[in-house]
Amino acid sequence: MAQEFPTQAQVVIVGGGIIGCSVAYHLTKLGWNDVVLLEQGQLSGGTTWHAAGLVGQLRSHANMTGLIKYSTKLYSELESETGLATGWKNCGSLSVARTQDRMTVLKRTAASARAQGVAIEVISPREAQDLWPVMAIDDLVGAVWLPGDGKANPTDLTQSLAKGARNRGARVIERVRVTGISTKNGVVTGVETDRGAIAAEIVVNCAGQWARKVGQMCGVTVPLHSAEHMYIVTGRIEGVHPDLPVMRDPDGYIYFKEEVGGLVMGGFEPEAKPWGMVGIPDDFEFALLPDDWDQFEILMHNALQRVPQLATSEVKKFYNGPESFTPDNNFILGEAPELKNFFVGAGFNSMGIASAGGAGRALAEWIVNRSPTMDLWPVDIRRFAGFNNNPRWLHDRVKETLGLHYAMPWPNRELETARPFRRSPLYDRLAARGACFGSKMGWERANWFAVGGERPVAEYAFGRQNWHEAVKREMKATREAVGIFDQTSFAKLLVQGRDAAAALNRICAADIDVNIGRSVYTGLLNERGGYESDLTVMRLAVDRFLLITGSAQAVHDADWIQKNIPPDAHVTLTDVTSAYAVLALMGPKSRDILSKLTSADISNEGFPFATIREIDIGYATAYANRMTYVGELGWELIVPTEFTVGVYEALHEIGGKFGLTDCGYYALEALRLEKGYRAWSRELTPDINPCEAGLAFAVAADKVGGFIGRDAYLAVKAKGAPARRIVQFTVDDPLPVLWGGELILRDGRPVGEVRSAAYGHSLGRSVALALIEHSAGVDKSFVESGRFEVELAGERFAVTAHLAAAYDTKAFRVRA
Repeated sequence: MAQEFPTQAQVVIVGGGIIGCSVAYHLTKLGWNDVVLLEQGQLSGGTTWHAAGLVGQLRSHANMTGLIKYSTKLYSELESETGLATGWKNCGSLSVARTQDRMTVLKRTAASARAQGVAIEVISPREAQDLWPVMAIDDLVGAVWLPGDGKANPTDLTQSLAKGARNRGARVIERVRVTGISTKNGVVTGVETDRGAIAAEIVVNCAGQWARKVGQMCGVTVPLHSAEHMYIVTGRIEGVHPDLPVMRDPDGYIYFKEEVGGLVMGGFEPEAKPWGMVGIPDDFEFALLPDDWDQFEILMHNALQRVPQLATSEVKKFYNGPESFTPDNNFILGEAPELKNFFVGAGFNSMGIASAGGAGRALAEWIVNRSPTMDLWPVDIRRFAGFNNNPRWLHDRVKETLGLHYAMPWPNRELETARPFRRSPLYDRLAARGACFGSKMGWERANWFAVGGERPVAEYAFGRQNWHEAVKREMKATREAVGIFDQTSFAKLLVQGRDAAAALNRICAADIDVNIGRSVYTGLLNERGGYESDLTVMRLAVDRFLLITGSAQAVHDADWIQKNIPPDAHVTLTDVTSAYAVLALMGPKSRDILSKLTSADISNEGFPFATIREIDIGYATAYANRMTYVGELGWELIVPTEFTVGVYEALHEIGGKFGLTDCGYYALEALRLEKGYRAWSRELTPDINPCEAGLAFAVAADKVGGFIGRDAYLAVKAKGAPARRIVQFTVDDPLPVLWGGELILRDGRPVGEVRSAAYGHSLGRSVALALIEHSAGVDKSFVESGRFEVELAGERFAVTAHLAAAYDTKAFRVRA
């Protein structure tokens, strides 16, 4: 007898593709059995069924790699649990290089893999051909071999995950269309369907291409857009056998895998073809789009170079199946900041099969534990804001993001489409002064400034890029005279109300209940003691605080703070990012300039470090916060938007004789690294605590009332030397350039990876912050007694570890 349609459930999952079924599987595995999964058609009928099924483990972020490593383990074991085949085959994968630059990428990849514990081997073209005999190798310079990679059958895998979920009590119901999301007081309460309403404590949006539409039903931003993704399936080809590895030729934008004695060949063309601009039809089930050989031509041309036999092979089928892509080519995971208990797992950018096992587990753990169990920032839904959901912007951006799979991952590579997006009041002024702009959280930000005959255009390379000398000029000006940085992209949050001080003091690890006019650098810790953010809290009044945080963190930090304010507290939080620009005036002569524009006492006695005051600057009235991210005397000027141009002009009018120089974010990054200052999402993450970060001095462990994460922090501190620690390194050889992600070795053995790096012109060499691991503790003797090296694209260079900032070691400093 057919079961009655449910009217309530603990969890309702919308969407029966591989990610929806994985979430259901992992929720039931965690003991949550009252789960209902709704699919508008049949399981896997949207995007999943036509996926190529490639499972490549390695990603640039260790936790993302970890999710896929878990996927490979799960897929290899699932059939024995459920009795349903998954098509999983651990056939390994090859990536080949047509150019020396791509070979540099592959060698960097190999070092990163070793840092992350993924088996990898750098091999010659001939060795690659031995593994993949049907390819031509005359134009190749090398390859890498990953024996742990594989492939799976997406439809079979989805059915197997669904069966595993059903076996533990989940209900999977096909042919049910969700027509609305029910909410009350900012909390989701269930779903409406064409077969009736279901009340639910938690709703999970795994609707694939329809996820943006489902989000719009309840005011949740899920920024993704569909694009056409094509591949062909050939007839039998001589030399192709069932154990043939997956093969990727990123310089040709193509991939291959074996299927029934023939090849599947597809790819990611540099300029994609968006689809579904007027919406995705609800009944687009097990459906394809028309063949487009013109769009496919660039892929076919490159495939014929790699596999000459394709010229005479039968093309049995042309698949053109749309998939959804996000603005940054990472998927979307987590609880929506706009709606409590509404979770999203979508936008898998043609990597859903590889990611689904680990992503489903991570989202299930987030749901059950009420917070992520690991650092998931690269895929966290809170990295996007409402403006990222603009359909015209998404359409133009997705043309580029699909191609990012195989585009050359140059250091500091900037996306070029759908720009400019957000602009500071100084955008035109900075452009006129030669700014070369990058983008972060949509903001156009000056990375560096061209002078003389230089062109403000980045020329990418793995060695010194064309802005190397420009950044040297800007750093020298900041260290010896004065630089001005437009940091308007900083996120600004105003927290006010009778209980603001008490609520913030519980959320912040430092003591922020300070005198009016004081500013405090602090971390926001989670219950595990890891960093949810680090920011500056400025007390403007008894009941009013201004928080300045990173450009990318406005939505994330506002959400974290709101969630941790007691429901009965008298506190409001307002994002005031657009209300203020931030001009950082930094350098030994910054006081000379500012004193000529203000009547305020800005002497060291009258305006000490960590002080914020409202002062006059020329005709404007603005906040001046004495704080530094470069390690020199300076002020962050927090200027009302409409006064920004006036303040900037006044500073330049006075500053010329003091050597005032416009500086960009590349100089800022190098200056902060010379001083060893940490950055969130690099050295500070939800998995790294203050002891590991070397920031215990910014924690008020004994303040009245405690703070979130205090118990975890004290437990770590009590153990003594942490097993992991952020350590600063400088490269002994002045020539190599580090970019981040490189492997660190101690006495020849891998011990960690570089989190941030830049060329430190004040030091005359590359400088880096790296996370070093040693189970017995990373203490002073461990650091000082080891012989450290960095591996840069297969070559090792000696590095020196610094427990105090290298820039502060006078004997080490050079004035190049």
